[in-house]
Amino acid sequence: MSYKFPDNLNYADTHEYVLEENGLLKIGVSEFAIDQLGDIVFVELADEGATLEKGETFGTIESVKAVEEVYLPFSGEIVSVNESVIENPELLQNDPIGEGWLVILKPESKASIADLMTSEEYQSKVVPK
Repeated sequence: MSYKFPDNLNYADTHEYVLEENGLLKIGVSEFAIDQLGDIVFVELADEGATLEKGETFGTIESVKAVEEVYLPFSGEIVSVNESVIENPELLQNDPIGEGWLVILKPESKASIADLMTSEEYQSKVVPK
């Protein structure tokens, strides 16, 4: 399978992507990780307004193969939850980078996106040459 690695995204080691928009962070899971999970059957996310620390779990994704936790790459408050993904988990599978985003985070302090991998770095980690 061919995966998309948009240049405007950065990635955590745990396969979450981050898109910075106007000081907020849109967080989702990479196409590669979703493909590895197989058919997504259930998504559970933290509540809007929840304040979590970097590395804490903000949700779980259940597939026919496994249940995986998703982790925050930065501390902050969840200001928006993608209810569409909860209601329709296939959305995450079909468009993880677009309509399948998971949460929007207001970072506790200025988020240092540079601490994450660039798209190119992440691609070289997950796609064998």
